[in-house]
Amino acid sequence: MNILLNRVLDRLVRSGNLKVTGPNGSTSTFGDGSGDLVHIHIKTAHAERAITFDPMLAVPESYMDGELDILEGGVLGLMRIAFTNMGSGGIDATWSKAIEGLRHAFRRLQQINTTSRSRRNVQRHYDLSGELYRLFLDADMQYSCAYFEQLDMTLDEAQAAKKRHIAAKLRLKAGQTVLDIGSGWGGLGLYLAKAFDVDVQGVTLSTEQHGVSTDRAHAQGLQDRVHFELKDYRALNERFDRIVSVGMFEHVGVNHYRTFFDKAATLLKPDGVMLLHTIGRSGVPWATSAFIRKYIFPGGYIPAMSEVLPAIEKSGLVVTDVEILRLHYAETLKHWGERFAANRDKAKAIYDERFCRMWEFYLAASEAAFRWQDLVIFQFQITKKNDTLPMTRDYMAKCEKALEMRDLGHRQEPAPTKPIRRKRVE
Repeated sequence: MNILLNRVLDRLVRSGNLKVTGPNGSTSTFGDGSGDLVHIHIKTAHAERAITFDPMLAVPESYMDGELDILEGGVLGLMRIAFTNMGSGGIDATWSKAIEGLRHAFRRLQQINTTSRSRRNVQRHYDLSGELYRLFLDADMQYSCAYFEQLDMTLDEAQAAKKRHIAAKLRLKAGQTVLDIGSGWGGLGLYLAKAFDVDVQGVTLSTEQHGVSTDRAHAQGLQDRVHFELKDYRALNERFDRIVSVGMFEHVGVNHYRTFFDKAATLLKPDGVMLLHTIGRSGVPWATSAFIRKYIFPGGYIPAMSEVLPAIEKSGLVVTDVEILRLHYAETLKHWGERFAANRDKAKAIYDERFCRMWEFYLAASEAAFRWQDLVIFQFQITKKNDTLPMTRDYMAKCEKALEMRDLGHRQEPAPTKPIRRKRVE
């Protein structure tokens, strides 16, 4: 291993137990020896040079290309050592920190997500084969953070709990109209239509997701109440009683937050309710992972709360509830990673070995970021008026419980909504 990389790792890895075998066969150890051993083999001089100067991009690229192998500890173990030895802003090595700082400075240029560019970005990820996603998602194909009410829940149980949790915050009534921005594979929209007798319009930019969602609506006999369109939310003109968006805001880009919330304000009826579920940062604003931006989610960006709230405020909308889901996505990604590993041969048959290594790194590194960095889930409940919803959150828990009973096969319907009773102020 070259002297420069040795010095970088010696400075970076203060805790943990990392062993590195270089291209010439020599092996060095780093850290204080705590925790499980992680042993990596850098197989080429090319990979060694790249990792020295830009480790956050070169490590996953070298792994994808077979120029780096993880002999012990796996990707998750390697990322744990990396993240637990990092500050929230970047690696404690001058040149690497400078690189990450430049990425942060130029993040707006990487997020000019016009309508046409947004469509291309979505196609890069969501128009992958639906068969691939079926290999690791739950039966309802929920490709977003699940809600683990108990850690021993199955993935399917936790995804069902997520849908109940979101539905309860929407305070739905029969006959209402619902817009689902970024409707995915259609599961949430179909669930809301069945549970609350509402009409749902879902919009997506993914042709693969649109086709699957439409087929599912017809298969369930809901085609008259649930419609999915291949359309950008910015092209909509109708008004809706409720708006829900799950896992889509990460693709909007910081340049377009005002556009997003201004449009939501025009689409939402005066007494409407919106629920926005998005990945966020508990720390300060920072750049998207170079690997994630280049290979997984081009144009994507994970916001800090300080970047979201001003855009909501300026749109004239009212934030009525904020919830932070911690570690739920780490558990979700753990399940996805295990399922992908169990079906790896099938994934390789659809794509190839390089793709499988890329996807393994994506799932494990994402889990690590939710466990040991500052990634969380934000759920913003938003209205246009201060008095649209009850003064306490009790209605949410009641509705969730009623939905759980319904999902378990009982006949109890979701808790009915009641008018808000206001005390007269003398």
